[in-house]
Amino acid sequence: MEVVLLERVAKLGQMGDVVTVKDGYARNFLLPQSKALRATKANIASFEARRAQLEATNLEQRQEAEVIGDKLDGQQFVVIRSASEAGALYGSVTARDASEAATEGGFTVDKRQIVLARPVKELGLHVMQVVLHPEVSVDITINVARTPEEAEIQASGKSIQELRAEEEAEAEFDIAELFDDVGGAASDDEDGEAGDGPAPVIEADGTDDPRA
Repeated sequence: MEVVLLERVAKLGQMGDVVTVKDGYARNFLLPQSKALRATKANIASFEARRAQLEATNLEQRQEAEVIGDKLDGQQFVVIRSASEAGALYGSVTARDASEAATEGGFTVDKRQIVLARPVKELGLHVMQVVLHPEVSVDITINVARTPEEAEIQASGKSIQELRAEEEAEAEFDIAELFDDVGGAASDDEDGEAGDGPAPVIEADGTDDPRA
């Protein structure tokens, strides 16, 4: 199907471009969201008559998006979820969860503005793209953790897996130290026993009995 674009569409074209797309893509996405019109002579003529107005509206919306984007770009939001010791989530974090977290953080973000290739299924920091306008996109980070304390650790740059590895290494070190202390104490006992000989024998000096 041929359509005329009413705004910039990523990987497709700019406002006013006439492009050919699959019928399903046009019917299910471009047309219902007013991103394009069928490229009929009447629609193209109508677009040309409204082009100046559409471009002015687009410019205004882009400027508003840029203002929001400057504040939103690079922000980090926490999502608390249950997960296994290995970090696998019991469920997943979706675009809806990310939009709700951003909204709770003071930003109005619709789930349809978040680009998520696949649901998040593990703990950690996950960067997501937010499309505020066809020409304005920013990145946010969703910090998925089991507790606020874990979220703070992850925000500092450590993963849960690294934290577990450190804890295990520390536990192994403590056990090794314990065995070293026990071994040292046993060695001291052995040295002490080895130095203990039989009590010295005091022999009689042969002095005559005075009563003799």
